Amino acid sequence: MFVKQAAHALEILEYFSRRLHPATPAEIADDLGWPRSSTFNLVGTLTSKGYLYEQAGRSGYYPSPRWLALAQTVATADPLLPELQRLVLAVARETGETTLIATPAGTDAIFLHVEQSKQPVRYCAQVGDRVPIHASSAGRALLAQIAPAERQKLYRRMEFLPHTPTTPMSPDAVEAELREAEQRGFHQSHAEYTPDLAGVAMAIPGQSRRLSLLVVGPVSRCLDRRPETAALLARQLAALPAPGG
Repeated sequence: MFVKQAAHALEILEYFSRRLHPATPAEIADDLGWPRSSTFNLVGTLTSKGYLYEQAGRSGYYPSPRWLALAQTVATADPLLPELQRLVLAVARETGETTLIATPAGTDAIFLHVEQSKQPVRYCAQVGDRVPIHASSAGRALLAQIAPAERQKLYRRMEFLPHTPTTPMSPDAVEAELREAEQRGFHQSHAEYTPDLAGVAMAIPGQSRRLSLLVVGPVSRCLDRRPETAALLARQLAALPAPGG
């Protein structure tokens, strides 16, 4: 289900994160390609709720600190441990590639923490991005942590769409990938959801929820380095402090 009004409210926040200065409702409508009437109504609603405010001299509207206050309150209730954030940073620095932590979100994997590669050509992931859980190494590293019977229930909810020629297209194909990963010692991908990307992922052990650690980048740099990257991940994960330690 897709609710356009809810999506537009969030898109306004993303719009201001790119613009970084006030905008009038007409500018918002023109920049985003929205009808002016509905844009004026949405801006008025967000202003009345305290999420936007009009700056002096009618120079336009800008998000209020209310967004930040709510986000900080929510984040404190579901924090990603500092040692996991340090882990992602260390791996990103050592590999030179985009590194992230993912967790299950229905039939997707959602990114909870991301360190971008500094390379000019890289995988540009963002916190909150989602990928099909069966069509990514990060997702299959999460699926492997789910009991087989529960995985079968999840498969029945999935759409096995041909995102690329290498996308697993059935539960049996996904299960075969999981068996191969268990023998190999790590999960890997080759352009299964996004063309020209190769990734390596492993489960993060000892956590209160299912998490996976992923390194991903262009095929030209990362495909042949997958065993080397997996060895690096295994070493970093082995050095991770035990929970409560």
